Amino acid sequence: MNYKKLLLFFLLFLISLVPLLDLFHPGLPITHDGQDHVARIANFYKNLTDGNLIPRWAPNLNWGYGHPVLMFLYPVPSYTSSLVHLLGFSLVDSIKITFGTMFILSGIAMYLWAREAFNEQAGFLAAILYMFTPYRFIDLYVRGAIGEHSAFVFLPLVLYFFLKLTQKISFFYVVGGSLSLAGLILSHNAISLMFLPIILFYAFYLIFLAKTKKNIIINFFYILVFGFILSAFFWVPAFFEGRYTLRNIVTAGGYLNNFIEFTALFYGKWSFGGSGQFSIQLGIINILFSLLSVFVLFYLYKKEDKKFLFLLFIIFYFLLTIFLMSKESNIIWQKILILQNFQFPWRFLSVTVFATSVFGAIFLIVLPKKIQISFLIILCAAILYINKDYWHANNYLYKPENFYTNIYNGTTDTGESAPIWSIRFMEKRPLANVEIIEGDGAISEIKRETSLHVYKIIANKDVRIRENTLYFPGWKVLDNGKKVPIEFQDQKNRGLITYYIPKGEHEIKIVFEETKLRLFADYLSLSGIITIMGLWIFSIKNKKYGKK
Repeated sequence: MNYKKLLLFFLLFLISLVPLLDLFHPGLPITHDGQDHVARIANFYKNLTDGNLIPRWAPNLNWGYGHPVLMFLYPVPSYTSSLVHLLGFSLVDSIKITFGTMFILSGIAMYLWAREAFNEQAGFLAAILYMFTPYRFIDLYVRGAIGEHSAFVFLPLVLYFFLKLTQKISFFYVVGGSLSLAGLILSHNAISLMFLPIILFYAFYLIFLAKTKKNIIINFFYILVFGFILSAFFWVPAFFEGRYTLRNIVTAGGYLNNFIEFTALFYGKWSFGGSGQFSIQLGIINILFSLLSVFVLFYLYKKEDKKFLFLLFIIFYFLLTIFLMSKESNIIWQKILILQNFQFPWRFLSVTVFATSVFGAIFLIVLPKKIQISFLIILCAAILYINKDYWHANNYLYKPENFYTNIYNGTTDTGESAPIWSIRFMEKRPLANVEIIEGDGAISEIKRETSLHVYKIIANKDVRIRENTLYFPGWKVLDNGKKVPIEFQDQKNRGLITYYIPKGEHEIKIVFEETKLRLFADYLSLSGIITIMGLWIFSIKNKKYGKK
């Protein structure tokens, strides 16, 4: 890396710190989801300390009845925050560090890709646009949407490794691309699907431009396959076991209330209110580049520049996502049911963040080289100035650590992950972890971990026991080592684990285990890790792999 590149990289890092200053303030910035994220991460971390490397069950949520929310919501921010917490930081500081780190990394990732795809100045401008766009600060300081916020890191990285493979066939780039794609999928369910068309088109675009296509096609295929395999431990159960939740009931029709008016994209008063109240504007500079992109498109076409094809697709997808945010697109949402799981049509603003960054980068490279740096300085200054009022927290929340680590009343989602046999939200804390609801006896709690509850029960006669934990596939009851049938559909105990045991002394173990589907997904991801590492080692020893 020469002096100029190092200077730009360092300058980008310094600029990216400016919007994060409010994260250094004591307390947790008050956002829509911030408090819930901390509680969720507390449960995630408890799983890890209990030896569960793939956390599925949040034991302290939902008034202590537990919840399978960890199985369905993006683990990358939770793993990252848990690692920071392990280093000794508080839960609140850990999530703030994660927010800040992901913001910085997203700019670096965009810079790396756009620098390779266009040039040094264009990469810098794209990175500034990618970070300093109003919607990014909505995610950071209004919504506290840590999953969406994290996803912005990985899209440019996937594109970067695709592009590097066209320059040199190296399994290092295959590994990097696979991990980046897996990171995107594990960062946010909906956003990864929104970004997928960009990834696929870019792959086809690069293949089209390549002179020797066979090895590139094979290695692109590796990235896509390994990306999905490495993340299978999450998305396979999240997709297929969603039928055991209230997801389709809770999310059905919810999107209808979150369509936007077209004019809101041009201006919206900055607000920390809920959906329909906060600003969903594209940003003044972003709108300017969107308009200029049409003229740049014709310029590239006239020059027979192959970037015309890429820009054409980005403009098309940009316009499509704008349309999908409007109520006129309702017929599409009704036909393509998976869109309804996105919940908020305005989430497609994530695509516009990327698209307008590309528009800015390509605009800059079509300018005469002698004025590119001058324009870069002016544009960056304008972007920072226009957005300066958006990168601040509204206020701060001060709660002790045990507020998040103890029993937490909420589920940290909108109830869509609740087991289908239960109610959406439990309403009060149980009197005890386990109760005798029929018969007579005594209970002693021996051990209680995330996925293992152990009791000694002395039944004076046949008894019925209620474990005040919501049932979800994977829970089982063992009485002195023998499996006991669970009843979880009793209307009087909706969704709770109940079972019968005969008179006598019993050691009861309530265990949460992986279902066959989850085990399959776990082993699939493990096989992906072993395979990709094995191939990487082989490629290092086999020097021919590095040749085109």
